[in-house]
Amino acid sequence: MQTEINLLIITGLSGAGKSVTIDALEDIGFFCVDNLPPALIPKFGDLIVQSQGKVTKVGLVCDMRGGDFFNTVFDALQELEQKGGVNYQIVFLEADDSTIVRRFKETRRRHPLAKDGRVVEGIHEEREMLEEIRGKADLIINTTNLKASALRQQIVERFSHIDQQHMKVDIMSFGFKHGVPIEADMIFDVRFLPNPHYVDHLRPLTGRDQDVYDYVMKWPITHAFANKLTDMVDFLLPQFRKEGKTQLVIGIGCTGGKHRSVALAEYLHEHIKDREWTTVVHRDSEKS
Repeated sequence: MQTEINLLIITGLSGAGKSVTIDALEDIGFFCVDNLPPALIPKFGDLIVQSQGKVTKVGLVCDMRGGDFFNTVFDALQELEQKGGVNYQIVFLEADDSTIVRRFKETRRRHPLAKDGRVVEGIHEEREMLEEIRGKADLIINTTNLKASALRQQIVERFSHIDQQHMKVDIMSFGFKHGVPIEADMIFDVRFLPNPHYVDHLRPLTGRDQDVYDYVMKWPITHAFANKLTDMVDFLLPQFRKEGKTQLVIGIGCTGGKHRSVALAEYLHEHIKDREWTTVVHRDSEKS
């Protein structure tokens, strides 16, 4: 079973709390790297996958210290998506100008974009440069009124159980003549496939019987549909998980719910069972 890898990319305005965030993530078991050049993200993703489950929660800080940050970050994330195996989220930290100015004065640090030490100008330039990545962020945290301890608590509460967030996938075959299952989140209609009902020795059987399963799956049109089905499901599942969905019901229907839908439900279950907490139910397979 492939272990899900969760990657948090921490970015945002200088002085908005990225250091506090990365420290909090380390405290709850994340492997963290500060100031990683974005171009190295795909290679770093490869190393995580190759750890074979030893590293499953990772936090990366990528910010303006990387110099050409926005020349490479989106290309790097696209490459990471294409490779698969890593579920990433972008966490963006910000605060109002006066708060950031005060924080830089208190720490006596120099803003990375401040010219001649003028912090406000550096903040405005950084906001403009960060505008696109902010628009793509999964989570935006405004730390203007947050003390370090409160920000840390918020990070811990939100991400301490990230690797325990599983989504249950229920695959249900059914017959349209018996009604569409109201609990289904998505429905696939397979009534266009060749029907074993019209083959005398297959009619009494169900899609769980090998002869019926082989009959349904032998046709080129079934192969084409099965490939499109699994491709779509593989794409959608991490998107639903990312949105915090805890249960997904996939309905697969044919006329009576006995042959074609059952076979395809079994096929889909076999495809995802080693990666997801999943069950398969054949609602109408024993009905006449």
